[in-house]
Amino acid sequence: MATLFSAEPAEVVRKIDPKQFGRHLRSLRNARGLTQELLAERSDLSSDTIRRLEAGTFSPSLNTLAGVASGLRLRLSTLFMSYEDGSLTQEQEIVDMLLGRSSEELDVLVKVLRVLLDK
Repeated sequence: MATLFSAEPAEVVRKIDPKQFGRHLRSLRNARGLTQELLAERSDLSSDTIRRLEAGTFSPSLNTLAGVASGLRLRLSTLFMSYEDGSLTQEQEIVDMLLGRSSEELDVLVKVLRVLLDK
């Protein structure tokens, strides 16, 4: 009889190293030109929480990570994917930058892209 689930996982999820994840967050923050204080404000978290996350001395809740992702203007899935992949692709970043934009903003962006890309 066939089973729906195999005994072997298709892909093993690696454990998150808090220090490495902290370096990843710092890299994302620095790439956006944000201070720890500004990221904390945008994330609705304390500056101390951001410092502890970046130092790898804090085990955050999912809500804390969602706040950080929001403060970085990334989807939570992108935050994790970029950590696992070791980088954030430009395509991922562009898609995340478009999330939550109004239809008017998207219309303007499409027009600008057409001008830039149609040369």
